[in-house]
Amino acid sequence: MSGMPQPALVDAVRTALAGVLDPEIRRPITELDMVSSVEVDDDGRARVGILLTTPGCPLKETLTSSVSGAVAAVEGVTSVAVDLGVMSADQRQALRSKLRGGAGEPVIPFAQPQSLTKVVAVASGKGGVGKSSVTANLAVAMAADGLSVGVVDADIYGFSIPRMLGVDRPPTKVDDMLLPPIAHGVKVVSIGQFVPPGQPVVWRGPMLHRALQQFLADVFWGDLDVLLLDLPPGTGDIAISVAQLLPGSEIIVVTTPQVAAAEVAERAGSVAVQTRQRVIGVVENMSWLEQPDGSRLELFGSGGGERVAENLSRLTGGQVPLLGQVPLDVTLREAGDTGTPVVLAEPDSPGAVALRGVARSIASRRRGLAGKALGLTPVGR
Repeated sequence: MSGMPQPALVDAVRTALAGVLDPEIRRPITELDMVSSVEVDDDGRARVGILLTTPGCPLKETLTSSVSGAVAAVEGVTSVAVDLGVMSADQRQALRSKLRGGAGEPVIPFAQPQSLTKVVAVASGKGGVGKSSVTANLAVAMAADGLSVGVVDADIYGFSIPRMLGVDRPPTKVDDMLLPPIAHGVKVVSIGQFVPPGQPVVWRGPMLHRALQQFLADVFWGDLDVLLLDLPPGTGDIAISVAQLLPGSEIIVVTTPQVAAAEVAERAGSVAVQTRQRVIGVVENMSWLEQPDGSRLELFGSGGGERVAENLSRLTGGQVPLLGQVPLDVTLREAGDTGTPVVLAEPDSPGAVALRGVARSIASRRRGLAGKALGLTPVGR
């Protein structure tokens, strides 16, 4: 028999459950009202009732294992049984309201004046410059440094973030709220999670805007330090929608050293002048190929990144730095294909070192004041 009085043992089990996080929402299951019952008999056998947010919860085995492990570690518990149930419609409604801070209707949290999330859109003038690869690695590098990071794959037509981050399932649907899957510590949403393999997305402007709005408002992102958006190449509808939906967002421009690519990249950055967004830097990708003797072969020329940074500085009237130069690196391409970004797969490779440096320079920047409430009250004269 257990030496601890049963009410005290039940309290100890509840305390242990407060340390179990829902694997998708990343909050304690007790805070989310997911614990429906806790019983402990005279022999220390514990039985815990857990309410899932949805019957088809893809991580219910992970949750069951976490609950069992936490309860089994309580002194006096001899065995653990976990009974899984499903929240009622009213319970799910209460959960959605709690996650939205009491708001009944979905809003874009990053557009609110009190938001502390740094929102960075990764843009390029043309395709094929490695924009998505840069985005995926920046996200994972920041997460590895302890930041809470989310990625919106806003490249609706040419989505590739799920592949690069190894995401193989769609978000979990809790009525009208989506819980994004987490890969390498990064929360991810992409249209690629909703369409069958090989099927193209054939949408026009209004549908693109609505999709982006849903990714931002209908998804429960939680408290993010950084939200990265992988934009489609060019200066089309999505770039304008981002400026409208996220007026405090900042821009990073990705280019290659090639003069032709650099000229096009400047146009992507110049959109920020019209949308009143801030360009915080340029990343030059595919800068050179390192040779066995240590020399550098500049396959695509040189100077493109510096040129874009200088021209955008002049155009925007602010300092736009060259944040980093990422060399051509076979390991970077291979890591993207396998779903484990190079900053994790080969952290000491030249590409990983360069990308980690860019990530830390972005993370160290203070969030701008655009869109924030300053707490000032006009005084009449």
